[in-house]
Amino acid sequence: MNVQFKKGVLELCVLVLLDKGDRYGYELVQKISQQIEISEGSVYPLLRRLTKEHYCTTYLKESTEGPSRKYYQLTDEGKHYLLELLAEWNQFSRGVNQLIKEGEENG
Repeated sequence: MNVQFKKGVLELCVLVLLDKGDRYGYELVQKISQQIEISEGSVYPLLRRLTKEHYCTTYLKESTEGPSRKYYQLTDEGKHYLLELLAEWNQFSRGVNQLIKEGEENG
């Protein structure tokens, strides 16, 4: 898949998953990787930025499988941002799909 496509939707994917519940970084990578081929290294800088912009917070939680894990939790500000992104995504994808449909009809 085109790298630019992935970069554009990765933030939306992370926010949608965090909206469903708190997750740690590698868990996010695994979940997204089931649908979209991504590198682990692309998620952590995004998580740092989302935290810096107050769209999510972090906390440590004990793990039975080793050291404590850093969990990410969506803030109220992050939930509002997610709603904005979802509205933009829906409008964008409708427009792209319409153009593809028109192209197929004329092709």
